[in-house]
Amino acid sequence: MELAYIPSPSRGVLYLGPIPLRGYAFCIIIGVFVAVWLGNRRWIARGGQAGTVADIAVWAVPFGLVGGRLYHVITDYELYFSEGRDWVDAFKVWEGGLGIWGAIALGALGAWIGARRRGIPMPAYADAVAPGIAFAQAIGRWGNWFNQELYGRQTHLPWALHITSSDGGRVPGYYHPTFLYESLWCVGVGLLVLWADRRFKLGHGRAFALYVAAYCVGRGWIEYMRVDDAHHILGLRLNDWTAMVVLLLAVAYIVVSSRKRPGREAVVEPAPATGTPGEQEHPEPRDGEDAGPDAPTGRTGKTGGASGAEGAPEDEAESAEAGKS
Repeated sequence: MELAYIPSPSRGVLYLGPIPLRGYAFCIIIGVFVAVWLGNRRWIARGGQAGTVADIAVWAVPFGLVGGRLYHVITDYELYFSEGRDWVDAFKVWEGGLGIWGAIALGALGAWIGARRRGIPMPAYADAVAPGIAFAQAIGRWGNWFNQELYGRQTHLPWALHITSSDGGRVPGYYHPTFLYESLWCVGVGLLVLWADRRFKLGHGRAFALYVAAYCVGRGWIEYMRVDDAHHILGLRLNDWTAMVVLLLAVAYIVVSSRKRPGREAVVEPAPATGTPGEQEHPEPRDGEDAGPDAPTGRTGKTGGASGAEGAPEDEAESAEAGKS
């Protein structure tokens, strides 16, 4: 008899009339909102404009969902295209199956498109949203709990996950809750990036690279515990190899970037254009003048302001000369 364990939900979907409310989808949606909210705050703190992160997320999120699903379907194609399987299931994202590697890769492409349209450096944007992405992953992993998937080997630890479903080849029992391990690890990664960014003033994409490197370290040992079917290369799961390769690339980027571009970007987003052509946005005040809020924006002028006052005697002198002639 087990005295303590983590129970699994009896079902991962509730129905509001004919509308299905799926726990997996809710976790992803909440994660996206957290990532955008935190990313927006960090972007503004670095000198960017409010709303920019959300505008670029409109590109990044759909690309990320497509990329995550493509990676899952490609690496687990036998679940959808082998004998006895229905290929239409490949489109049923709500049943689970989003590969983080594909989500980040294609999501970055979408973010690059959005950033390019706004004239924003992609590395600066990536640094701003990096910890938010980690927290979003932590929330999204609870979607696997609703679907009773991605658990580890059998265990009798007090925090064992109780699997009750027998669908899809599952064997009811008590297993390591690897979804929980990864969720907690992602929280730690997000906190690490926040601390390191504040302590070392990371810039030019290094905060994002730190997030990637730290996540890969945790994903490596968590992946090793999982028991669901996966492709193996030289005795290791495919995702273990992916984590190692991406980890090395992230560390190499941090080292090279630190040498070539030390410090942090001074400007992350161009200021919006104001005024009309030919006008100065911030004119230099003349000697003896105060550049107050009502000061004119042009250098010359005959309708108010200091310029108009100086122009008046010249007009009177010209009129006098015209009268003498």
